[in-house]
Amino acid sequence: MRTISLVLILTSGVLADQRNMNNKLTPVPATQVKFKDAFWAPRLETNRNVTIWHDLRMCEETGRVENFDKAAGKTKGEFKGLVFDDSDVYKTIEAASLSLAIHPDPALEAYLDRLIARIAAAQQPDGYLNTYYTVKEPGKRWTNIKDMHEMYCAGHLFEAAVAHHRATGKRNLLDIATKVADHIDSVFGPAPGKKQEPCGHEEIELALVKLSEATGEQRYLNLAKFFIDVRGRSETHKLFGPYHQDHMPLVDQREPVGHAVRAMYFFCAATDLAAKAQQTQYVEPLDALWTRMVERKMYLTGGVGSRHSGEAFGDDYELPNGSAYNETCASIGNALWNHRMNLLHGDAKYFDVVERVLYNGFLSGISLNGDRFFYVNPLASRGKHHRVEWFGCACCPPNVARLFPQIPGMVYATSAGGDAVYVNLYAASEAVVEVGGQKVKLQQETKYTWDGKVKLSVDPEKAGEFAVKLRIPEWCKKVTGVGSAKAQAGYVEVRRAWKSGDSIEFKLDMPIERVKADSKVKADVGRVALVRGPVVYCAEAVDNGGRVFNLALPGDSKLASEHRADLLGGVTVIKGKALAKGREGEPVAAVDFTAIPYYAWDHRAPGEMTVWLNEP
Repeated sequence: MRTISLVLILTSGVLADQRNMNNKLTPVPATQVKFKDAFWAPRLETNRNVTIWHDLRMCEETGRVENFDKAAGKTKGEFKGLVFDDSDVYKTIEAASLSLAIHPDPALEAYLDRLIARIAAAQQPDGYLNTYYTVKEPGKRWTNIKDMHEMYCAGHLFEAAVAHHRATGKRNLLDIATKVADHIDSVFGPAPGKKQEPCGHEEIELALVKLSEATGEQRYLNLAKFFIDVRGRSETHKLFGPYHQDHMPLVDQREPVGHAVRAMYFFCAATDLAAKAQQTQYVEPLDALWTRMVERKMYLTGGVGSRHSGEAFGDDYELPNGSAYNETCASIGNALWNHRMNLLHGDAKYFDVVERVLYNGFLSGISLNGDRFFYVNPLASRGKHHRVEWFGCACCPPNVARLFPQIPGMVYATSAGGDAVYVNLYAASEAVVEVGGQKVKLQQETKYTWDGKVKLSVDPEKAGEFAVKLRIPEWCKKVTGVGSAKAQAGYVEVRRAWKSGDSIEFKLDMPIERVKADSKVKADVGRVALVRGPVVYCAEAVDNGGRVFNLALPGDSKLASEHRADLLGGVTVIKGKALAKGREGEPVAAVDFTAIPYYAWDHRAPGEMTVWLNEP
């Protein structure tokens, strides 16, 4: 293990204000991109009209909001719920704020103002804000940093405050957040007399980066770096262990271990610091952690964290199907981390993961009607795993709600030099980007994800030269319409002197692919999965005679895709012939076989489901 002076790490870590100096790409904000497609646009509307209001109502009905009234002394009673329930309120506020930024909604904004006033009343004179400790154990704050999620809750408050301020221009929540941050900064840090230990559940680190950006306060960026660097330092505190990623310093970590959501948030924060504060010492371990995870610990759906025990990563290639954990929050964290890695490195391979997560591991976590959720996302089921309206530990529903309005902000990015626009996701949409020293209107016409044809219209304010870089997904083996250009780092560059009326038309070939897992994945030996474009498919009993575990898919079975506008909100299904093993004494027979997108399972009659099909 590499030895580094603790004094150097923790006291010489004051960061110069050089944000974004290391990022190769800058994202085009969600406020500048408007979906007009049949896939994402309706889902964003469902999120705005159903999911966010559902989550707010559940926060009210389960006592999460009333805990703030109790902490403010407005009502009497015991604290209700889990120690980290404040965070669900904050995440839902963030979701609502991100939605307001792309779609004004006076009723929603007014509701948030009333809710924020209740939160403000619960804040203590010194800036401390945590309803569990204020109501239940006021004398024990900051005494169990490992388990009690005080900084985790604060981090989600910071993210909510930044989103709310950016969406509305108001400071009512931001002022609450900065008081909390100032209080935490007075308690934790490298200075003598301050506590030197990290939070047991990472989140505050990435949130402090956002808060620093929103306020211009350098202390918050310094504090984020402190919390990253103090992790794994036995000189400062009794280590929490691998479950908390507190077994060794980040600079020495090369294998993702422990609680998957915590790891994703930790890696997000470190990537932010590497990009925005030139902490280049984080880049090598982050690259190694990414490679180890993607090649050995990630499911076909983009899910991570295979073990129910500890909601944790398993060993290399430990990827069971029926017992897969794959927490929805972990998939969301995976998408957020890979988005950051793409911005840092400018390599499309990270967006291949983002796309895989968005269409599969993330989207399976919510029902089509927007008010039922999966916490756990297995790749096989006997028919007893179903979405529900809420959870006692309800981290996933508001996490889903806050990712949807961020997706438009993942479509485009611009180069650090400002002379190229990167197209990362394909969806019928309109956008305005700054590239080549001017504003350029971009319009995508496509039926993606069911069809790989894309027309991208490029309309600059005035004629000028710049590059458009098109991501060629890793699943696409053939692309037509972009000449003989070869992909570099996953992008094909189209550079020219652009003028109004110009466009690019191309087609990403989208055949049905049979995928086999690495032979080291014991659960998938002798099995095959079906993928078309970015979408992973599964077989459900309701489409296949009431059973699917008895099916085998021959290698020579002809498969065809068919779009069904009347099914599951409009999906492309895969059809073909499979072999069905009969019940005891019955012969094997050829039967009609249908597969649907994995994200859409469990919306009809309950029954068996599997992603990985037997081979004969």
